[in-house]
Amino acid sequence: MHNLPFAKMSGSGNDFILIDNRGGWVTESELPALIAGICRRRLSVGADGVILIETSDAADFRWRFFNSDASPAAMCGNGARCAARFAFLEGICGRRLRFETEAGLIEARVDGVGVQVKMTEPRDFELDIAVELASGAVAVSFVDTGVPHVVVLTEGIEGIDVAERGREIRFHPRFEPAGANANFICPEPSGTIAIRTYERGVEGETLACGTGAVAGALVAACKLGVVSPVRVRTRSGEFLTVHFEKNAGRFHDVYQEGDARLICRGVLEREAWE
Repeated sequence: MHNLPFAKMSGSGNDFILIDNRGGWVTESELPALIAGICRRRLSVGADGVILIETSDAADFRWRFFNSDASPAAMCGNGARCAARFAFLEGICGRRLRFETEAGLIEARVDGVGVQVKMTEPRDFELDIAVELASGAVAVSFVDTGVPHVVVLTEGIEGIDVAERGREIRFHPRFEPAGANANFICPEPSGTIAIRTYERGVEGETLACGTGAVAGALVAACKLGVVSPVRVRTRSGEFLTVHFEKNAGRFHDVYQEGDARLICRGVLEREAWE
């Protein structure tokens, strides 16, 4: 791997390094070191994750998604939007596309900087789970929106120590062995939902989490009675919009839309990760 082309993109503040790997340029043996190395902030490009675009026999392309610690993830909402727009800009597909993920086939539509993605069907929904934290018992909800998410409904999110409480929930025995992302949501007077997320794999708070925004919107629909579409204000200040249908207590046809900004293009030298 030498002089490896890449693009840096941001989905509502969740940033990614994207590599067109259809030619198999990235070697598997060096992949973990590459991902962990280039995701380092200040020492390298810096990102929340890396997305490899690869060939597919079943769709326009296949992606492989990795968190900044090089752990793989089946799905990422913000990353999906970035992958879709990147592939469109590279001429890999048209504005309407499908791509393979470990969570299943994902459909997307590119409209300028904005991208709409059809999310995987939510599963394992469970409301009002009592978990014991260091600060006491708290009621949380759980839903898998492509990756597992715990959602905590709060009266305000500004004073929450997301790093501490989020990590405690992320590694809580109740959600072993996979663990879960931890989301804190609260309604706002404007009718939007504010959210802050601790992401596993990044092991810290991120400025946005697409699958977390979907989880938060669905829990808000159950707990607060909000209706589709739901606007979710992320920590970056950018908004994600979540659309869904609900019948007989089951959510389906879940879509998420938001920005997918191309920040820069460049070439990775080996010194970026060694």
